[in-house]
Amino acid sequence: MVILVCGLILFFVPHLLRELGLRQRVQNALPSQSAYMGLFSLVILAGLGLIIWGKSVSPFQMIWQPIFEKQFISLILMIPALILLVAGNMPLSYLRKQLRNPMLLGVLLWSLSHLWSNGDLASMLLFGSFALWSACKFVSLRSVADVTSKSPSILWDIISLMGGLSLYALIGIYHGQLFGVGISFV
Repeated sequence: MVILVCGLILFFVPHLLRELGLRQRVQNALPSQSAYMGLFSLVILAGLGLIIWGKSVSPFQMIWQPIFEKQFISLILMIPALILLVAGNMPLSYLRKQLRNPMLLGVLLWSLSHLWSNGDLASMLLFGSFALWSACKFVSLRSVADVTSKSPSILWDIISLMGGLSLYALIGIYHGQLFGVGISFV
């Protein structure tokens, strides 16, 4: 469990530098913007690696029992979650213009979906921390994204919808092979 927590700390602290008021200090302490981005990326990747390793070796400690009959709620939440994740990585769409940071909202829905289906301590730490982080970032970055000066395109909304649904199908089919837990759509 310690490895998982260390990974979460390494992943989230750099992502919260702006909110902690430390981003500019860290950038000024490094010789260039490239050095900052390189260090940022290395720390994030190390954190991600520790999260994956830590989750895989964490002991299974059940905190609450998910309701099997209500598992469909997780499957439904994942549809908009994946569409929003794709939309957050596209040029300006109408969805992105309205939400400003759709990827963060997608991460929040992904986290809530997995919290609903997993009642063990490691999952609660993992998905709970992602839910808390994405909610905080969504609120704090609400006014930062500049979407008013550009014109959105419906094309990017269509691509986000099709890409999100394709990801949903692929992840649904290969969830067991990718993450060790198969899911059933029936």
